[in-house]
Amino acid sequence: HINHSIFWTNLCKDGGEPSGKLLQAINRDFGSLQGLQARLNAIAIAVQGSGWGWLGYNKIDKRLEVACCPNQDPLEPTTGLVPLFGIDVWEHAYYLQ
Repeated sequence: HINHSIFWTNLCKDGGEPSGKLLQAINRDFGSLQGLQARLNAIAIAVQGSGWGWLGYNKIDKRLEVACCPNQDPLEPTTGLVPLFGIDVWEHAYYLQ
């Protein structure tokens, strides 16, 4: 439930590219927005079965990281990262009907 709550909260009709401090952190930790997208896509595609790909904040190292969690496992208790953005890679999210 918590993963989907974060997921739905992050979606908005007037979305756009990150800016400000978030964009600065993305550029610092991934080189560019495209670098983040490539890393996040790679980790999400690598999920075996159902799970989530995440962009999270490492409070100890004070940097952004990508991670994946199986099933509905929440990011912070599983990895210690604060969840910022999640990609649902359960089969219901992409399975052709």
